[in-house]
Amino acid sequence: MIIAKGKIYDSKQQDEILGNVENEITETLSSKSIDTETVISAVEKLCCKLKNGDFDDIINSLPIDGIDEYKKLAIRMLSRENIMLKLKTELGEDYLKTLETSPPEDLPKIKITAKPLGVLLHIAAGNMDGLPAFSLAEGLLTGNINILKLPSADNGLSVRIIAELIKSEPSLADFIYVFDTPSTDISAIKKMAEISDGIVVWGGEAAVSAVRQLAPVNSKLIEWGHRLSFAYISGFADKEKELSQLAEHIITTKGLLCSSCQVIYIDTDDYDDVTAFCRDFFPVLEKAADTHKPSSIDSRAEITLRKYTDKLESFLSGTEKAPFKSDLCSLVPCRDSELELSDMFGSVLVKPLPNKNIISVLGRKKGYLQTAGLICSPDKRDQLSDILMKSGIVRITKAGNMSSAFPGEAHDGEYPLRRYMRIVNQEI
Repeated sequence: MIIAKGKIYDSKQQDEILGNVENEITETLSSKSIDTETVISAVEKLCCKLKNGDFDDIINSLPIDGIDEYKKLAIRMLSRENIMLKLKTELGEDYLKTLETSPPEDLPKIKITAKPLGVLLHIAAGNMDGLPAFSLAEGLLTGNINILKLPSADNGLSVRIIAELIKSEPSLADFIYVFDTPSTDISAIKKMAEISDGIVVWGGEAAVSAVRQLAPVNSKLIEWGHRLSFAYISGFADKEKELSQLAEHIITTKGLLCSSCQVIYIDTDDYDDVTAFCRDFFPVLEKAADTHKPSSIDSRAEITLRKYTDKLESFLSGTEKAPFKSDLCSLVPCRDSELELSDMFGSVLVKPLPNKNIISVLGRKKGYLQTAGLICSPDKRDQLSDILMKSGIVRITKAGNMSSAFPGEAHDGEYPLRRYMRIVNQEI
């Protein structure tokens, strides 16, 4: 399904529509612009529809657990208050104003104006339903014309949301193009890239690498790749509460998000401390897993497949991969300290990492680090936070809030809206 100039077309018409896009975009750039308030108002109307249940039929059919929390998060992120905070935080209080310098020694004055890049191509990933539409909204907020290539796993939610957005504010139609082009159609994607001033790519190393190869040298590449996150434990402020919240996080996110805990680090160099923690924490993890049993068939199938794979690997190797395990979760004590992806779906690696080694160990994963869920005694928090920041971590939260979205926060250590704009200097 395709959206172009506010109308929906069959995917078979892709080549015909793509053939006209460049001329249409040139005409739009020459004669039109987006008012920020218009975009905010349109998103606000969309948020109201979401609150009123207008999208419940398709949202309730999503193959994810915790659907109510998913909906609450979407409503919060799309609220006028959150969008206004996002704009002011990322672009500043005077983001719409043209500033004027006052240089010394009678040097020429210049005007400083923030302008959109022009045309953004969003290549969306399929690991988060609704993310393609949110990426497009960010492009609209910065005044860009947006071409969105949907992921193959998109179930129609993105198209439905975007169509409603245009319906509520028809003037946005000239700034939105949506294609369900498969990733194998390189010629079509290359055509979209050639039209664009910036390419926003979401996904793992393979996706980013593929886009780098086809991106024109004069297009700005904006990468939002996969990241790794972990919990770090060095004492407790409230042990029972903190371990319970960490367990809830591990089970409810299933390890599928960039902010999900993949490894639990213990501030020690003694493997016995690691196994002792596993014995202590495993009943807490089991309780959370039993409380949040997966309801979607996708999750149940994934867990079944992983359990079967674990059994095969254990049989072939003659070792027990996860001595702390149940049908719904497992802890894998390790002797090494490398940050790596866990088996997910309730399975987490537990490793030793004394605080003196944090920077050297995590430094090997520079560029991939995202969230650290820090559990420690209150007197250690500032010191450990400083060490984690120096290692390259861009988010530090309480362990139970690792995947919570906070208004005004950066994305992977950067402000997206700034990356979607350019600064123009004009001599007076």
